[in-house]
Amino acid sequence: MSDPSTPSTSTAPVPSAPSASSAPSASSTSSTSSAPSTPRATDPVASGPSGLCGPSGLSGPSVPDADARRILALTSLGVFIVFLDTTIVNVAFDTISTSFDAAITRLVWVLNAYTLVFAAFLIPAGQLADSYGRKRLFQIGLVGFALSSALCGLAPGLGVLIAARAAQGVFGAVIVPASLALLLPAFPLERRATAISTWGAMAAVATAIGPTLGALLIEYTTWRWVFLLNVPVCLLTAAWGARLLTETRGSRNGGLPDPLGVAMSAAAPALLSFAVIYGPRLGWDDPRVLVTAVAGVVLIPVLIRRSRYAVRPALDLGLFRIRNFQASNVATLVFSVAFFAVLLSSLLFLQNVWHYSVLKSALAVSPSALVTALVAPLAGRLAERFGYRPVFVTGALFYAAGAAALALRTGASPHWAAHWLPTLVLNGIGVGLALSTLNSAAAKALPPERFGVGTAINNSFRQLGALLGVSVFVAVLGTPTSATILGDYHRVWWVLAVIPVISAVTYLATHREPDATAG
Repeated sequence: MSDPSTPSTSTAPVPSAPSASSAPSASSTSSTSSAPSTPRATDPVASGPSGLCGPSGLSGPSVPDADARRILALTSLGVFIVFLDTTIVNVAFDTISTSFDAAITRLVWVLNAYTLVFAAFLIPAGQLADSYGRKRLFQIGLVGFALSSALCGLAPGLGVLIAARAAQGVFGAVIVPASLALLLPAFPLERRATAISTWGAMAAVATAIGPTLGALLIEYTTWRWVFLLNVPVCLLTAAWGARLLTETRGSRNGGLPDPLGVAMSAAAPALLSFAVIYGPRLGWDDPRVLVTAVAGVVLIPVLIRRSRYAVRPALDLGLFRIRNFQASNVATLVFSVAFFAVLLSSLLFLQNVWHYSVLKSALAVSPSALVTALVAPLAGRLAERFGYRPVFVTGALFYAAGAAALALRTGASPHWAAHWLPTLVLNGIGVGLALSTLNSAAAKALPPERFGVGTAINNSFRQLGALLGVSVFVAVLGTPTSATILGDYHRVWWVLAVIPVISAVTYLATHREPDATAG
């Protein structure tokens, strides 16, 4: 494209797709007939009239530093809640199954209803935030997430729980792009990379720490508190936001995106996700798998064509012509495959091979999230000083080294401190440097009036990586026996060590560092 900017030891069960979802072709906005021309990717403040980012204008914030830090804390808390719920339910399967006497084939939709809907609605939600107000959508998302979480926690049956999880996915999709679009104008250009890295780290930490927090809640309370805990946190965050935030918009041309395009953008990832999740269990030649896979693939070019001519298209094709935005999304997709697959494979290995309990295995992987939280803000400062490419490549290589260390050092007997902990440190550094840098680089390439929808697109690629990561793990692991299980996991980790290297090479080849004068 052109660049306008220059689970037993005898057999390990195949996991039922814990936290996967989505596709990048969810939806977006802006009229192809009347939208402004695509701005220079290296100069995100060069487009749009003054004031599109709110009272502060486009070049920097009018809010004091203390308020900017509060906005960072507030928006990071919002995104933390959303991404926590992508993995916190993973450890609750047994207790929910006992509570409702439900089979695993139905329980999987407690996970998939959230992740699929969340991914499908990200980009339409970004469009609505840009058009109707980011504060308004952020507040609606928090209150809606609280109410749907309460319904999850009080659900009398599995059907209600699944429906409430789908509602959580809708409101979670509303929170994420609105939160980052509110954050960006609060910081001047020279400090945005650090702020975005902190915001992005909260998403990565929440994803990694979800199983640990879920296991603790289930151990000492009931599975219902996995959801009910969200209620006071969301409502308090909304009350804080009502006092702290000011309204901003990105576009003066409001309006709902093309309804048929939105439907197609939601259906395509859902169909593809069904095929990838159920292919290993039903067989790739099963008619249900084949039909859904073909339908999902066919919908993508149809959606693209419709987006070219719709008055308010569901997919903003112009953003994909921005070279650095495109490069960041591809790298996010590839790196996320390894990130989510390593997390899932680690939890299952500890339970199936080392015979750790659910709680112990969750605690055993939690240091990685703590390292990520410490490293991510530093990644932003390094990116501001040395550029995005060297920081991301360093992070990707750290993560590759961590996956390789799992394959080289992990044996059948538990040696957590000597063999496992060093890999957690490597992985935590890798995630802190890599994912937070990609978040910053993607936002840097966006014109200010497209902050909401651009953020949504980037997170859609991340969710697609989660889906593919689970699929890669299932496919490479196969069906282990007691004699082969250790070697099968080693094979998985060697494959996952290669994937971050591929993301690094791809990013080096496609991303161009912004001009110094562009901020």
